[in-house]
Amino acid sequence: MESITLTPGKLSGEITIEPSKSIAHRAIICAALANGKSIISPIHLSEDIRATVLCVRALASDADFYENQLYMDGSHIFKESCCLLDCRESGSTLRFMLPIAAVSGLPCRFIGKGRLPSRPIGTIIKLLKEHGVQCSRDDGLPLDIAGKLTSGEFKLEGNISSQYITGLMFALPLLDGNSKIILTTELQSAGYIDLTIDVLKSFGIEIKAIENGWEIKGNQEYQPNDYIIEGDWSQAAFYLAAAALGCDLRIKGLNIQSKQGDRRALDIFKSFGADITIDEDIIYAKGNKLTAQDIDASQIPDLVPAIAVAASVADGVTHITGAGRLKIKESDRLKSTADMINSLGGQCEITDDGLIIKGVKKLYGGNVNSYSDHRIVMAAAIASTICEQPVTILEPGAVNKSYPDFFKHFEMLSSVK
Repeated sequence: MESITLTPGKLSGEITIEPSKSIAHRAIICAALANGKSIISPIHLSEDIRATVLCVRALASDADFYENQLYMDGSHIFKESCCLLDCRESGSTLRFMLPIAAVSGLPCRFIGKGRLPSRPIGTIIKLLKEHGVQCSRDDGLPLDIAGKLTSGEFKLEGNISSQYITGLMFALPLLDGNSKIILTTELQSAGYIDLTIDVLKSFGIEIKAIENGWEIKGNQEYQPNDYIIEGDWSQAAFYLAAAALGCDLRIKGLNIQSKQGDRRALDIFKSFGADITIDEDIIYAKGNKLTAQDIDASQIPDLVPAIAVAASVADGVTHITGAGRLKIKESDRLKSTADMINSLGGQCEITDDGLIIKGVKKLYGGNVNSYSDHRIVMAAAIASTICEQPVTILEPGAVNKSYPDFFKHFEMLSSVK
């Protein structure tokens, strides 16, 4: 099994955060649905972004990559007779593309690999069936669909996955007739919906907020747009965690006013005690004495591994709640996060919807099973900066899913003195 061993040592220097994966998914899909040419930039082709590009190509949108730019033309979208959509291991790609493919009315097959075939999609399949689409199964992959999606009311729970809502928001403007998305429970990961609406607006699509949901007019047209992707706050969180643990970093490339929900990382690591200041477009971050916090992660589930690493050596007991959905990510991310902390000498306990982390004076090091989860790999690497002994991480290549250059950048910051 592939592994990497990291020698303990602080990071220092300047890092420019790579473009947001969440925004890239959305911009690529909007450009694919626009009748004309768009340029999406900068683009870094992580495995998840490759999956979305492959899927829009399968639906006959042009998408050509050149020098960190994606040149797109959606003029021929939905012109094929049938298609195979390989979502690889990308849950975002699958949940976004299902309603979009259903707009075409074409027979389509969805496949994936890793944990993706067993990750839940029953909610969106049920809605598709209620609105004119034939589906070969009630959950999971492989999945065959046929029949054209019809407009109307789409009722779903808000605490399952915001990705279902985003997928519908992409598709419903293209239908004949108006539609509504109605939430039957409180919305979680609301920041991702704000992000979707913001990107849609940039491509000429209007989404109107109503009580308990959104109203979406039919027969809208996506407009081509040259879209610039801002830096990824989900990635930046790992460097902010490193700073909280005593590293001295200058972080560039982020939009301080971003609609990305994970922008909250800035306030969360400040609350732990990290010394963070902002000067124009540069974040200066370095360590300080850390104090345990109570964190509701219902709106920011992707931050949990990075938060857990900081909490592992914070004075007191940190309680992370509202994170039950992490059990169905690339790994059971509550278990994999707890295993990572405990294997390094920390004290982390799993609850029904989160983690309890008792801060210790130091982490010792050791072997970390990443469970092929990109966020566990990155969290373990950041934890290595404060360990007494080397840290060996199994399956470090999982970072290719979202951040292929992570270890290149980690090594660069490790060598800066």
